[in-house]
Amino acid sequence: MRRLAALGFGLVAAGACSDGSTGPNAPEGEPNVAFGAAEVTLGAARSGQIELRNSGTAAAGPIELRAGQVRDAAGQPTLAARIDLSQEEVATLNAGASRTIGLTVSETDAPPPGAYGADVTAHLAGEQVALARVSFSVPVPPAEGGTVSLEGAPASMRQGDVVAFAAAAVDSAGAAISDPLLAWRVEPAGAGFAAADGRIVAYGPGQIRVVVSYGSAADTAVVQVAARGLSGALTQLGAGAVPERFTSDLWAHGSHAYTGTWSQRIVAGDTAVGNTLVAWNIASPTAPQRTDSVRLDARVVNDVKVSSDGALAVATHEVSSDARNGVTVLDLSSPAHPAVIGRFTDAVLSPGVHNVWIDGRTLYVVVDGASPASGLYIVDISDPANPEVLSHFYAGSSFLHDVLVRDGLAFLSHWNAGLVILDVGNGIAGGSAAAPVEVSRILLGGQTHNAWYWPARGYVFVGEEDFAAPGIMHVVDVNDLLAPVEVATFRVPGDAPHNFWLDESAAVLYLAWYANGLRALDVSGALLGELEKQGREIASLRYGTADACPGSTSGTCTWAPQLHAGNVWVSDMNRGLIALRPDF
Repeated sequence: MRRLAALGFGLVAAGACSDGSTGPNAPEGEPNVAFGAAEVTLGAARSGQIELRNSGTAAAGPIELRAGQVRDAAGQPTLAARIDLSQEEVATLNAGASRTIGLTVSETDAPPPGAYGADVTAHLAGEQVALARVSFSVPVPPAEGGTVSLEGAPASMRQGDVVAFAAAAVDSAGAAISDPLLAWRVEPAGAGFAAADGRIVAYGPGQIRVVVSYGSAADTAVVQVAARGLSGALTQLGAGAVPERFTSDLWAHGSHAYTGTWSQRIVAGDTAVGNTLVAWNIASPTAPQRTDSVRLDARVVNDVKVSSDGALAVATHEVSSDARNGVTVLDLSSPAHPAVIGRFTDAVLSPGVHNVWIDGRTLYVVVDGASPASGLYIVDISDPANPEVLSHFYAGSSFLHDVLVRDGLAFLSHWNAGLVILDVGNGIAGGSAAAPVEVSRILLGGQTHNAWYWPARGYVFVGEEDFAAPGIMHVVDVNDLLAPVEVATFRVPGDAPHNFWLDESAAVLYLAWYANGLRALDVSGALLGELEKQGREIASLRYGTADACPGSTSGTCTWAPQLHAGNVWVSDMNRGLIALRPDF
């Protein structure tokens, strides 16, 4: 998904004045949305309420509510706690009405003692119109005298590596305490991250202090941190231009690739809409060649996928002229020239299909909308000319943006409903493609856009496409699929991330980051804390200027990467198809 305002569609927030104001001087006939209190302090129970009011003269909605990341008194983010809201959206808030929103602190780990806070914001049509600061505190755990001491603390460690520290506590009589309630921290503030179980990661080279506390007793280890020492480059080999349309997703198989097209582009007064699937010969990465194109009834061909055997491709339809949308199934017997087998336009797909995934001859279809009839539809395409809907799943709120299927598990990027994991044949919950069963879900920062599952390591890399506070990827530990936990983040300021691809053998994650280009991230070893501070980014590339994204053919606007035959192929909204060589 990409914000329409980038193409000048003129979005104005319902609830915002034409000049952007939402205060008491807003003109008549406008909503005026604000929280009843700008500062909310949660008590010992770490729960409370916040009131959302509309003091204007017109209704507002839908209003999207977001809780930002929890930060400590020094402004450092923590993954140990988050603010949960009783609802993420208010459909309509009438003039003069108010709505009470519940606030609860959820701990995924034990935060060290101290003061914490997070912003809660309200958004209309993507524009922030209300802000409140929520704070709470974690008290120092009680202890009956005694002392604590570090055991076997290392004298050195490497930047970004997770090291387990251990400590022992004794009471005032010198007797060992079997399960002491310890608090860990890294000094100076911001120099690293400490998990509640004593796992420590250092953010930069130099000297840090690892401190463990038991009540008022403490012990400290001084540790020297060596630089991670990574280096490398992404080198452009060649490109295939699509100057007449904006390019969307891609999929490569064998010596061919396929790219979609997006929205509308005006070049020299001519308007071209996203109604085309482009086929490429990529046998030579220095000179990819267009071999054919297929015109579809759509204004957005957002996604294209190829079956693992290379026999079929599926392209998605949005904003079709006949309002039937659906998907087109293509025969790749001649891979340079895709042939249409048929268009599947079952009524359940008519709102528009945003993304798909092919697993064997089962198609997982993401249907637009935020109603019980939208969400995920699972379709049997064993007879490609006559697809059959097998089942349906909707998470109960928000819209579904993307799906990835692996090892009998479907990972749903369900926007403000979070990351939802389904059993579609894995067996962990007795689910199947014909009867999917929810395994678990986790709320992240909202705008959950895409996910990559790495079963060998038990991580899911989740993109958050939030243009109001852009630039974050979440790492979720799913070694216990029933209890996913966020353990790390990666940020690049200035724009939001889009799609990812993982080179699992090399432990390198490739992240498309719109105007910030392509990033190559070292994800080896255990992951914890803020990855961008750990020297883990191996290389990044803006292969064009940093103008509008989407914009001119000279600008970088990276949509999706795919590692294929040793090179990284990238679809770029402004430019088309680009081949990069990872030199590391």
